[in-house]
Amino acid sequence: MTEQVNLTFNDLGLPDAILKAVLELGYETPSPIQLAAIPPMMAGKDILGQAQTGTGKTAAFSLPLLANLEPEVRTVQALVLAPTRELAQQVAEAIETYGKYLKGLRVLSIYGGAAFGPQLRALERGVNVVVGTPGRIMDHLRRGTLKLDDLRTLVLDEADEMLRMGFQEDVEWIMGHVPDTRQTALLSATMPPFIRKLVDNYLEDPERIQITPKKQTVETVQQSYWLVSHHHKLDAFGHLLDRVEYDAAICFVRTRDAADELANTLRARGHAASSLHGDMQQRERDRAVDALKNGDLDIIIATDVAARGLDVPRISLVVNYDIPTDPEAYVHRIGRTGRAGREGQAILLVTPRERRLLQTIERVTSQRLDVFKLPSADEVGNRRVAALFSQIDQQLEKQDLSFYLQLVNQFLGERGNDPDLLASALLSLLQKEEDLRPKEVPNLSAPDRGRDGRRDRPERGERPERGRRRESDVPMASYRVEVGRQHGVKPGNLVGAIANEAGLESRYIGNIRLNDGFSLVDLPADVPADIFNHLKKVRVCGVPLNISRDTGPAGGDRSGRSRSYRNDRSERSDRPRTDRPRGDRPQRTPRPRDF
Repeated sequence: MTEQVNLTFNDLGLPDAILKAVLELGYETPSPIQLAAIPPMMAGKDILGQAQTGTGKTAAFSLPLLANLEPEVRTVQALVLAPTRELAQQVAEAIETYGKYLKGLRVLSIYGGAAFGPQLRALERGVNVVVGTPGRIMDHLRRGTLKLDDLRTLVLDEADEMLRMGFQEDVEWIMGHVPDTRQTALLSATMPPFIRKLVDNYLEDPERIQITPKKQTVETVQQSYWLVSHHHKLDAFGHLLDRVEYDAAICFVRTRDAADELANTLRARGHAASSLHGDMQQRERDRAVDALKNGDLDIIIATDVAARGLDVPRISLVVNYDIPTDPEAYVHRIGRTGRAGREGQAILLVTPRERRLLQTIERVTSQRLDVFKLPSADEVGNRRVAALFSQIDQQLEKQDLSFYLQLVNQFLGERGNDPDLLASALLSLLQKEEDLRPKEVPNLSAPDRGRDGRRDRPERGERPERGRRRESDVPMASYRVEVGRQHGVKPGNLVGAIANEAGLESRYIGNIRLNDGFSLVDLPADVPADIFNHLKKVRVCGVPLNISRDTGPAGGDRSGRSRSYRNDRSERSDRPRTDRPRGDRPQRTPRPRDF
């Protein structure tokens, strides 16, 4: 294949509606995988694409997939298989974004752990594109609720990851239940034997594409990450802003609502902050950027699209409040500082469930991030004292102080105070808005499982007894949820729903006791009110959890009607039960998303 150069998206023959959405996102030049994959896919050819995450694979298959659709026809014309629910959601969102100007386009993501009802209703109304995990796709195919008679394009995204997670049989089963006339696009970072077998059995004379990513480094930016629990992220961010030196900062979040909410919170805490996102009118965005440039604002809370191309020399700190799912987005984000040879600092807040995203960013950027250490109270105090002394030195050098000296002598003559006490009082007045001696903050870091994602082993003699759950380091309490065995719930359903919706690490989900009409789950005793209220509305097996603190038996004894489960591992709830050995069951791991 001869590589074409200097082509833009305008040169790829994309429909105007799709091209408009792409250019609106700020992209003009296709990445190598997009340049190689889009033309043959639009021509109806099968493709085999080998490229690392972060090279633009999502757009490489999404844009031609959309170009070949007939949105006005309410049938499933494209199916995308993804290894995890997170990836399925992200791909579906990307396809919707690229196709937002295609009149009538409907995209649906389906995965385990979510109620069947909304998925069934959406399929009955008719959708054009389905993105889902293999287990739930199989469930719908077996029930007859997902019909693929009109399928035109099948995409296997992150195919090697699906193999690693144990989906080999499921993928082959699905590929045996789709029309032979469909176009197939298989994308994978590696090519193990199973992938080659799929290619030989199910792809017809595919266009073979192999992309070697370029090394991406940002030499002038000091990069680090802080592993914090989901519930402590806001507190960690506040302490970070109070203790890290910066002139101006830009903080990245995933959604527009999150940008507004975080900016409001910072303003309430006394920070000069504003949001920056696509819902703002252009003049509002320009006003915020100008305020950051001239010093009226110190912090911008931004989404990726709104901040693309932003160049403000004052920005010396970039905070990734929400870890980007696309490594390319990470490179763009931290590129807001350290520009034109200036030094900058980039700090990434990572929750335990996002360790895989961190590892992908490190792999794609070919750079290992340091562990961030919050400056101690002594370090901050010494720095502030030095800044105060420097400020006093500048006043002594630049300004005629004779008038103020006269006032000092007058004050001392009238009141007879000690000059040292007077100087101390004046310094105290000068620093009334900033404490020179900050207090130490509690440890907000989440337990570090090491670079391989596994927690460090305890020393011999400290290992917990076999079969016992490793206890969390927070007080636990028993909570009641109004879904039980009669609704078909399993422990894995509850673990998956609570972990995903509350952002809880699995170690903070304790024993689970299933009863006929309800279940009991051990969770941290201090679940925040907003998360608690959100969990009340979450549905498992089609039933709202309606969670509440357990107050003991009501209306009778529970003995003999419940079964207790230890949360030693999370069951996957998005795949049917099989005879596969327990060790082959896939683990739920978030995967990054690329443009």
